[in-house]
Amino acid sequence: MNKVKESKLIQRYTASQRLNHWLIALTFVLLTISGLALFHPAFYWLSNVLGGGVWTRILHPFIGVLMFVCFFLFAARMFKHNLLNRQDKAWLKNIGEVLNDREENVPEAGRYNAGQKLLFFALILLMIGLLLTGLVMWRSYFSGFFPIWGIRLASLLHALFAFFMICAIIVHIYAAIWVKGSVRAMTRGTVTPGWVWKHHRAWLRQIRGGSAHK
Repeated sequence: MNKVKESKLIQRYTASQRLNHWLIALTFVLLTISGLALFHPAFYWLSNVLGGGVWTRILHPFIGVLMFVCFFLFAARMFKHNLLNRQDKAWLKNIGEVLNDREENVPEAGRYNAGQKLLFFALILLMIGLLLTGLVMWRSYFSGFFPIWGIRLASLLHALFAFFMICAIIVHIYAAIWVKGSVRAMTRGTVTPGWVWKHHRAWLRQIRGGSAHK
């Protein structure tokens, strides 16, 4: 395959968007490691990543707030591209065609397909749930305002939201690797016209003024 000239590549993410994304990824990894260390004694050894048990307990909520801020800055910039429409409903009904690499048989996707949009809103809900329950559990600042049963309930929900968050991110990573060319979008910021034509044809038509060719 001939190398695509840089002038023909399509920008999918700006440098600031990519930086924001990788900050979210870094904080997510640190939160997963520290969260597991706090969740069960079997994982306590993971607390060494942040300098031990005391530092893990101190830093975990602050890193959580940082991830929340970074995520919602990113989500605010991408919100309009993730609104569901009738095309997305038809796309979801034909998800089997997508999984079998026959995307030409489903409605054309915009900048994001229906699966990505659902994941986007699932992550928003999970992030809000993690923040709210985390604030209730934050003993140094907020837990004194809540009864013990409320703190216990928040702890249970926080663990549940974290579990679903980890599952959602695993799906996100798997999809990025499975769809060849997607990782490039978040490392270099650009994708090839052929990639966009195959996976996000409606977006290609939009950025090229209604007509697009592979």
